[in-house]
Amino acid sequence: MVVGELGLADDEQADRKSHGGPDQALYAYAREDLDWWAARLGRELRNGQFGENLTVRGIDVGDAAIGERWRVGTVLLEVSGPRIPCKTFQGWLGERGWIKRFTAEARSGAYLRVLEEGEVGAGDRLEIAHRPPHGFTVRDAFLVRNGRRELLPRVLEVPELPPGWHDWAARLLAAR
Repeated sequence: MVVGELGLADDEQADRKSHGGPDQALYAYAREDLDWWAARLGRELRNGQFGENLTVRGIDVGDAAIGERWRVGTVLLEVSGPRIPCKTFQGWLGERGWIKRFTAEARSGAYLRVLEEGEVGAGDRLEIAHRPPHGFTVRDAFLVRNGRRELLPRVLEVPELPPGWHDWAARLLAAR
């Protein structure tokens, strides 16, 4: 599959402000997390069930650092942030109370920006090409967005977060 700046070719992003654009070009979710959810929901979850473009194995996506770079196929990707669940996701999955349940578990998966366009295919190996030293993870970002305000100062230390994150954190810190 061809991957460009805005994600997979022929993968329409209807609402780029909330669900797309360069900072959310692709969405990755771990097969292990899908299996974990399948056990709790009592049903099978196929690859792509959560709307992910990349279902990965053997990597804890929540522990990926914001700004971590992944080489997959001929594409170079950068972890840009967590998925924040919404009503569209709840409707897609068909589970009552899904947003609250998904949020409570902090297994958000990761949005990715495309640094080098190219091609990816099923079975391509994922190689971590770079891990920034700040150590601020996808899980940390998800938790701070969902109430863990003690993590706010760390947001300001992570240049790889999408635009708006730093302004959001600075406003909340100033209001304290």
